[in-house]
Amino acid sequence: MNAHHTHLCFWVFVAAGNLPLVCAAASGNGPQAPPAAYKVTDFGAKADAQTKDTPAIQKALDACSENGGGTVYFPPGTYLSGSLHLRSRVALYLDHGAVLKASTEENDFDPYEELGFKNAADRETSFFHHALIWAEDVEHVAILGTGTIDGNRAKRGGPKPIALKRCQHVTIKDITIRNAPNYAISLLGTDHVNIDGVSIFNGYCDGIDPDACRYVRIANCQIDTWDDAIVPKASFSLGVRRAVEYLTVTNCILATNCSAFKLGTESGGGFRHITVSNCVMHSRATGRPPISGIALESVDGGDIEGVTISNISMANVQTPIFLRLGNRGRDMDQPIPGALRNVLISNVVATGASQACPIVGIPGHNIKDVILDNIRITCAGGGTAAQASVQVPEYESKYPEATMFGTLPSYGWYCRHVEGLRLRNIHLTLQTPDYRPALVCDDVARVVIDSFEADQSPGAEPALRFRGVRKALIGNCLLPERTSDFLNVTEGGMSEVRFVGDDVQGRSQNPKTK
Repeated sequence: MNAHHTHLCFWVFVAAGNLPLVCAAASGNGPQAPPAAYKVTDFGAKADAQTKDTPAIQKALDACSENGGGTVYFPPGTYLSGSLHLRSRVALYLDHGAVLKASTEENDFDPYEELGFKNAADRETSFFHHALIWAEDVEHVAILGTGTIDGNRAKRGGPKPIALKRCQHVTIKDITIRNAPNYAISLLGTDHVNIDGVSIFNGYCDGIDPDACRYVRIANCQIDTWDDAIVPKASFSLGVRRAVEYLTVTNCILATNCSAFKLGTESGGGFRHITVSNCVMHSRATGRPPISGIALESVDGGDIEGVTISNISMANVQTPIFLRLGNRGRDMDQPIPGALRNVLISNVVATGASQACPIVGIPGHNIKDVILDNIRITCAGGGTAAQASVQVPEYESKYPEATMFGTLPSYGWYCRHVEGLRLRNIHLTLQTPDYRPALVCDDVARVVIDSFEADQSPGAEPALRFRGVRKALIGNCLLPERTSDFLNVTEGGMSEVRFVGDDVQGRSQNPKTK
């Protein structure tokens, strides 16, 4: 029979010792297993949504590994299960219509592992054995198919759907994860990872968390979850500090009530060589709007450097961009700040922003060398003249979050303790009047403001406010005709500030000082 012309789907069983191997014929209209697949129903899985299929599925996984590897195949049906141990050289394949559903009984899942060291991170970050699919120290593994992994919970707290610790060469592709009570895809010290075409819906915790991982690609994913959508971490959960390095995120749609893309808050190991591109970030159908769209946070002694983020569209995100260098010092005997430097964020459009974007270091430890280019933000407005003079606390050791400082004295950008800042092609639009400045720079050195355009309400503060600014170049700025003043210099002053090519509708370029 010529398989290329038949419309039948049939199985060929090949003996391999006492273990059945399942081979799919070529084209057909029904579901087909990959070649040489270990079919879980041949190992006793019932797929009836009631029988606990954990032992049968694990037998298939073990048999596949013992015979040199291959694919463990789930035909359509609902497989109720507790913890499954993924083995090296094994792919788990969920066909269309196949659902791997977590048991509701916590005792069906492996207990939390003993770490052997003190780790200040929360339980969700620290532990990996209490999970539906987990592996430790394995390599060349995959979780594939157009089927579904169902966490089967209605609130936060429970097993992780996928948890991989110290693994190598991992592929997770095309699956859908629903109702996850814990990090949906949790990776720790796991390298050479490809996550492609994954959908995560109705998550109660984080979506994808690469923690202390290297060489990770996340592409073409859709994530809808209460907590952060994609949040690389650099925690102490391995007992050593290890950086997240060589990470790419592209072509993703991220819906959250917290942060869409965030580096941190566990940041002891640091983050290097990371790029994010072509993503949409928006609020979920229920709950509060996202706290932040892009958040880069170093608060535990690690360094963030070499980060590029481009081509981002946001809708109804409270704070589009948040950069924070702090000194919480988790898992440090003596807290010492790390660094946040060499960051480029470009081509961002954000509508419905209700908070200014903070770029904030701490005294004596500046955020360094940040470029913000071609960014358009539509701001809600509503700020008062009294709010324009609020004093912003330092909060050096506080948990980092875009709203941590409360009301800010500006409606667009608030920059403090920064060295080497370039704001180019920035456009700020107000939905309602706001009487605060569009931009406040406090203790900022080497700042370039080029092609800055901002709405300004009648009678409002000047568009820019400087305090303790050193070496500034301002050029090619266009302000509304009704604006009377451009720059306000408060106590602390500024030095070496130059204006080049500004169009301020014939008004003086001399700063107004209070």
